[in-house]
This record gives sequence, C-alpha cells and structure tokens, in this order.
Amino acid sequence: MHRVLPAQPRKRAAALAIGATALATCALVTAPGAPSGSGAAGAAAVRAESAALPQPVPAIAGHQAVRGARGPLTTAQCEAQYGIACYTPTQYRQAYDLNPLYRRGITGKGRTIVIVDSFGSPTVQHDLDVYSKQFGMKSTHVDVVKWGKVPKFDPTDATMTGWAGETSLDVQMAHAVAPDAHIVLVETGVAETEGVTGLPEMMDAEKSLIDRGIGDVITQSFGATENTFPGFDKGDFSSIQKLRYAFKDAKRHKVTVLASSGDGGATDSTADGVGYYTMPVNSWPSGDPLVTSIGGTQLHLDANGDRTAPDSVYNDNGAGGGGQSHVFARPSYQNTVRRVVGSRRGTPDVSMSAAVNGGAWTYTSYDPKETGWGVSGGTSEAGPLFSGIVALADQQAGRRLGDIHRALYSLAAQSPWNPFTGIVDVKDGTDNSYAGVTGYQAVPGYDMATGVGTIDANRFVPALARRH
Repeated sequence: MHRVLPAQPRKRAAALAIGATALATCALVTAPGAPSGSGAAGAAAVRAESAALPQPVPAIAGHQAVRGARGPLTTAQCEAQYGIACYTPTQYRQAYDLNPLYRRGITGKGRTIVIVDSFGSPTVQHDLDVYSKQFGMKSTHVDVVKWGKVPKFDPTDATMTGWAGETSLDVQMAHAVAPDAHIVLVETGVAETEGVTGLPEMMDAEKSLIDRGIGDVITQSFGATENTFPGFDKGDFSSIQKLRYAFKDAKRHKVTVLASSGDGGATDSTADGVGYYTMPVNSWPSGDPLVTSIGGTQLHLDANGDRTAPDSVYNDNGAGGGGQSHVFARPSYQNTVRRVVGSRRGTPDVSMSAAVNGGAWTYTSYDPKETGWGVSGGTSEAGPLFSGIVALADQQAGRRLGDIHRALYSLAAQSPWNPFTGIVDVKDGTDNSYAGVTGYQAVPGYDMATGVGTIDANRFVPALARRH
C-alpha cells in the first residue's frame, strides 16, 4: 500500500510518502536540485518524522523516500546520498528471473491488469511514457475509467497527491513486470479512509468491469483495518460481508484479485489515527479469503540485479502487514499451514519487493513543484509487481487463472523438494512491532511475515499456469 506524509484522513501502508489507511508512513528525501522537500535521509529520519505526524491518511500501502530527483541514480549513488538502496526495473527483471520469459514471448500480451485508486493521476500516461523511455521499455496505453463523480485534480490537496503517487507507483510497477499487458486504471471519487468509507465506490467499479469482461487480474493497493468497520466491536462483521460482492463476482468470472497486505506489520493505526493497536490486527480486502494477499520483502541487489544476499522481511520504513483475520475463518486452501494460521485466515499469501531501503524508481509530474524521479516502496509496490506476474501466467496458460490460492499453496507444499515450483522461501527477518505487539518472524516454510515466500518468475509462471 502507499502513504503520504502530510496530515490526511488516515494512513496505511508503506514507502511512497502518500496515503494509506493505517499501515505506515515514510519521510521524504528530496534529491539534489529538486524544487522542494526535506533534506533528511535514511530509515531513522523516516521513522522519527512519521511518528511525529498526525496519522489520519487514506488507506494506501506505500511510502516515498525520495521525490523530485532530476534523474534516477545508481544503487551505489542512492546509498551514498540517501542511505538507502534504489532499484530500476532492469534490476527487478534480473532479480525475479523475468528475462527468460520475455525471450520466450511471455510478456503479458493479450492480458489486462485493472488498477483501482481514488482520484488517480492526471499525468499517469505521460509519466508512464517517461518511465518506459528512461529504462528502454515500450510504453503501453492506460485506459482511464472514471467511476462516479471524480473531482478535478488539485495539486495542493495532500489526499489527492497521495493517491496520485500511489497511482503512479501501481501503474509503473505493473508495467515493469508485464510490459505488453493492457492496463485499465479505475479512478473513484471518494478516498478510502478506514472503515467502509470509499470502499462501496471501489467495489461497484470492480464489479462493473468484471461484468463487462474487462480485466484478468485486479490489484488493490489500499486497505482498511478490520477493527474500524462498523459493528466489529460487537462481533458483527456484516459491514465487511456486504462489501464482498465484487470478489464473489470475480471468482465466478475467474478474475484474480490481489490486495497489498499493508505497511504496519502486525499492528495498525488506531481509528483516530493516533498510536497503534495493542493487539495484532489485519486489514480488508487483504484478509478476504477470495483475495490473494501480497506482503513485502527486502531485496539485496547489486547494480546488475543479482542478489548479494537472500531476500529478507520488509521492515525498514514500515513493515509488511500480516497476521490472523478476526473476521474470516481459515479457508481450506490454508489447511496445509494450519499450524501457523490456526483457525483463522492468515496473511500474507506471497510477497515481493516492498522495502524503502531497496525501493523502486518512479516518475511523476502531477505536482508541478516536485516533478521528477522518486524512490518508493511499501506493499503498494509489491501488489502491482505481482499483478504483472499473474498477467504473465495468464498468457502462458492461454486463459484466466482466477483464484490462485489452491495452486499457490500446492506449489508451496512441494517447494522443499521440487525446485521447479518457483516458490522461494524467505527465512530472514521479522516484520515490525509496535505498542508491545511482537511482529511475525520469517521461518522455513509459510509464515505470517512473507506468506509462502517470494518467487522465481521463470519457474513460477509456467508452474502456476500448469498447476491451475
């Protein structure tokens, strides 16, 4: 998910200085020559600033560590200037073993990724074109669908710019993995700010597209803490249950639905946006059994994109969300990991890059005062990255794969002895801890820090296509 630093309706997830409903926040580092911004650098500065800010922000799962840079720097230059690593799509493609797929023509061609964000970005196509040209990729046309009355974009409105940053991240990360996939961006006119607010518009939009046959995979970089829905404190979960119609429709039409797990680790912001819950919490839609929950890892790469160390849990400027749902019981596809999740639905299911220290370069121009390159992270990055993986698998299979949970957990069960599953276990690190709530630790096999782990796309994509 994605967040913004200025005070907003409420925060949620990880490395884009934008907005997210209660997952985490990140401070800004403005690059040399950038029009404005702070000069702080590094994780300590991010944590210190976010802790001092009011927490109301939209439910986005992301953070931005650098904004307004004149051009993308190398990883070494980022480490020297900002104290964090930064990565390009070229490095991601090497890290996730995507290049062999591209050479075989598996590029997402013929498949459609649907991205849902409040307000969107008025410069989304231009920014994708600049991003693609910078890294030697062919761009793609973004079809923008405005759902309901979407207000005119105001670059002085922090909520709108937060969602615009989220939109840019979502579109550019999906394109980075599946360069020939078609992208449909759905812009809604009400921001999700915890609880039910904004979600009916998003679910209505998704159902409408599904019913019209538009979209093979839907990615959602937003989420609301289960505890903030009406009736939760009384054990009445009907306010969540009534919002599931789009996901039920997606299952009927074999559309894969993804959601970022959030950037608050095992905790989340309180309903008033101040402090954190003192018990483990989960978010919706990530915790919905019909949705594949995408958690976060930290990549450790050299300039070519080769690993210098195994992936670890995303836990720097925010932390990958995960834990047991208080609303949903354990689905049957998680019976193989019942010793970890117990009787409840556990998240995440699988993870990809999300750490701010190892964030992704993106380009934005929606804010004329801070046009340029930025480094972003959070599970708002991981979700659209994985949507590209699903688009590749759909192309490989020649059909929609729909709900991938059973195939995913079946492959994970085989992965200790079958290297061709493409499932890569993550065994290092823990997610974040707040208010005395201990984060989840990465261990061999499934865990609620990274799910089944991460993926080697060259093996995972054909395995998922065959298994499903």
